[in-house]
Amino acid sequence: MEAMIRAEGVRFSYAPGPGEVEALKDIDLVVRPGEYVAVIGPNGSGKSTLAKHFNALLLPVDGTVWVAGIDTRDDGRLWEVRQAAGMVFQNPDNQIVATVVEDDVAFGPENLGVAPPEIRRRVDEALQAVDMAAYRRHAPYALSGGQKQRVAIAGILAMRPRCVILDEPTSMLDPAGRAEVLRTIRRLNRDEGITVVHITHDMEEAAEADRVLVLDGGRIVLAGPPREVFARGAELLPLGLDVPEATRLASELRAAGLDVPADALTLEELVTALCPS
Repeated sequence: MEAMIRAEGVRFSYAPGPGEVEALKDIDLVVRPGEYVAVIGPNGSGKSTLAKHFNALLLPVDGTVWVAGIDTRDDGRLWEVRQAAGMVFQNPDNQIVATVVEDDVAFGPENLGVAPPEIRRRVDEALQAVDMAAYRRHAPYALSGGQKQRVAIAGILAMRPRCVILDEPTSMLDPAGRAEVLRTIRRLNRDEGITVVHITHDMEEAAEADRVLVLDGGRIVLAGPPREVFARGAELLPLGLDVPEATRLASELRAAGLDVPADALTLEELVTALCPS
């Protein structure tokens, strides 16, 4: 099966030359179709820089990135790359371009030259997918942060991507907005089979993924399923990273002599272990 995203020997520097800042160093990775990958790391570790390579917003200085089998340096296929892998940014206001929700969602397909009847169908389906159909005639500025972010995701979905890249999409949201967006991300991945690459500072969010990549100094220093990565908390702490609250609590309970799983990721798992039915 062809990889959704593949990177080999990727290196990237801001202002290459004397005094360059090397943001990515020898990145090798594969993201499989339908996979949900979380990328975590301290500030300045290269997370957002890596994400922008998956959408051809940045191109490697050395090495190669393929998206859906397309070399991102192929200028003639740039739109194919961005149609295959859509990107959602931290601030939804930076992606919303229209004064009506449905017009904003239609913007991407219109620029791809999609026929009007097909645009209408895509807009309807995308708004349904993010539970925003009832707001189609609303002004985006009047929406909550979580609703705006869901509209931004709908705009990407209307372009029919195989992969959605999210660069800290919940960092500017309140708890309710954050929950809305996370439910949408999970549903798109699990029900629609869309590949997800989620850049996040939140360990609970990362615990939802199939696989976690840990970046530090532009390199991937840890990778694996969330249980394996967060079980190595002693290696994460020096990087300024934490573990999910449930994992930290499990460690404290085990130190107190209680028999709970050391690799717990959710409070529900701890409750089940402490109060078996």
